[in-house]
Amino acid sequence: MFAVTATQTDPDNPLAGLTLGEHPEPKVPDGWTTVTVRAAALNHHDLWTLKGVGIRQDRLPIVLGCDAAGLDEDGNEVIVHSVIGTGADETLDPKRSLLSETHDGTFAERVVVPRRNLVPKPAALSFEEAACLPTAWLTAYRMLFEKSGLEPGSTVLVQGAGGGVATALIALGRAGGYRVWATSRSEDKRARALQLGADQVFEPGARLPERVDAVMETVGQATWDHSLKSLRPGGRIVVSGATSGAVPPADLNRVFFLQLSVVGSTMGTRDQLGRLARFLEQTGLRPMIDRTLPLAGAREGFAAMHGGDVFGKIVFTL
Repeated sequence: MFAVTATQTDPDNPLAGLTLGEHPEPKVPDGWTTVTVRAAALNHHDLWTLKGVGIRQDRLPIVLGCDAAGLDEDGNEVIVHSVIGTGADETLDPKRSLLSETHDGTFAERVVVPRRNLVPKPAALSFEEAACLPTAWLTAYRMLFEKSGLEPGSTVLVQGAGGGVATALIALGRAGGYRVWATSRSEDKRARALQLGADQVFEPGARLPERVDAVMETVGQATWDHSLKSLRPGGRIVVSGATSGAVPPADLNRVFFLQLSVVGSTMGTRDQLGRLARFLEQTGLRPMIDRTLPLAGAREGFAAMHGGDVFGKIVFTL
């Protein structure tokens, strides 16, 4: 079958290990099932894998991709939940993994997953839209609606508008009744964030009109100081990524004096993925898709993400 794989890793030239071509058909363990992939979405996780982050070298070559929507063995339209784990909250399983870390991922004609990892796809969502949900949109859903602890009407600052999680946070926040502010270095991306539903946009580090109730943080080191200074007393930062660096100065004096909270968030549960799909079905909200490419053109999508030339999700179709 045709697949997109990581055959080597290189932190300086990640696309050097990106290989497109024939790959062996997946074997199906007991309790697992095969999904015929119709659409799959690109995430920074895939780029990090090519850089050698979070992947053991003895796992190579491995099929990339966390997100997919397609058809199960009975022809039902499904969304693939990419967290492989056990328990009521599989994200807390210390042995959990994402597709493309231990098991082959979704950038292939077929992917094998545990049967419990399949979520029905609402008919109102296209395969391309549904493929955007399992990583970026599920991460944003959990950050906003579980981890933030906020009621609708609260003010949320989204750092680094443009990426998949950030655009999902803006869109979900608007649909959920939050007042959403966003930052970006790019004037074009700030304008597009307003179109997406942000109430106000700012340059990174800008002084805000008032302090916010929570900050949604995926950038990390480059924005951390601004995130802390933007919070009202008792406010909360929800962290789900650190693309610019993971060890910023903690500024503990500010944290304890203003009684700030820092909460980590990783992905979401299968049940939350199902609720997210229903949320989109009921509200009419749809993921922002930057571009759609055939899987055979995956290199173009990876290059765009590597260069930062993305607003929303890059989707591959089969």
